[in-house]
Amino acid sequence: MLVIKELQVPQPASGWILIRVKAFGLNRSELFTRQGMSPDVGFPRVLGIEAVGIVEEAPSGEFTRGQTVATAMGGMGRQFNGSYAEYTCVPATQVQAINSTLDWQTLGALPEMIQTAWGSLTHALQLHQGQRLLIRGGTTSVGLAATMLARQKGATVVATTREPEREAVLKENGADQVFIDNGEIADDVRQVFPDGVDKILELVGTPTLLDSLKCAARGGSVCMTGMVGNAWELAQFSPMDAIPDTVNLTSYSGGSRDFINTPLQTVVNDIEKERLTPRIGRIFKLDDIVEAHRCMENNAAVGKIVILT
Repeated sequence: MLVIKELQVPQPASGWILIRVKAFGLNRSELFTRQGMSPDVGFPRVLGIEAVGIVEEAPSGEFTRGQTVATAMGGMGRQFNGSYAEYTCVPATQVQAINSTLDWQTLGALPEMIQTAWGSLTHALQLHQGQRLLIRGGTTSVGLAATMLARQKGATVVATTREPEREAVLKENGADQVFIDNGEIADDVRQVFPDGVDKILELVGTPTLLDSLKCAARGGSVCMTGMVGNAWELAQFSPMDAIPDTVNLTSYSGGSRDFINTPLQTVVNDIEKERLTPRIGRIFKLDDIVEAHRCMENNAAVGKIVILT
């Protein structure tokens, strides 16, 4: 249960940064934590695994007061209080300084979304120009961001959605081909791409993972990144039967080190120059966090949900 409460402003220890939070994006991991599916999280807890804002204090001098910064992961909202607040304290090692003229709602959409999409495509899938990428769960915020980044890399992007009325959104966002997903699309994919696709970004999760493996070309890769299907495990999994010959199965979750290695400033620069356009689904104020979670749980926003403080 989410409850609005007044708390004291946290005090940063040496090596930590006090950030005045200006905006943050919502993430399904926070939904899972709220629902009690994160057994290592003790309650009560201020949720929130990412934030953008302004440095208030940096006792060890890693940043200066007034700098615009972004942070994500590293125990935020899990091991220590996160970003669902006006102020948050985080280790300096998971903070990036950002120079930008973008508004807070745009900046707030980026840290975890870009870290996850960029890391999945670059590190896990090693996507290259000219390859064919299937994004299973194309209307998720990460799916929309991955489409944007993959097109910039020169890849052909194939995206899925369960809702036919969202096909136009995917194509406007840059998808070259869209499949309406009924849970089994491998035959449809093979009709268009007889040899299969080179890379598959699996954002739905275990309900569609086995079918996604059937879509991969020889030597192709499937990366399990998302779990919007709300199922953590496969009831039955026989690797020799489920994984086609020569197809690679990997995963990506990303941590604070991955966030620091994400070229967030480059993405910000590309957005400012209109070379990239992130899709923001809904914007809420912090007092409306319960309604924002309801929106996320109902998959009612096509794009990133952002909270302004």
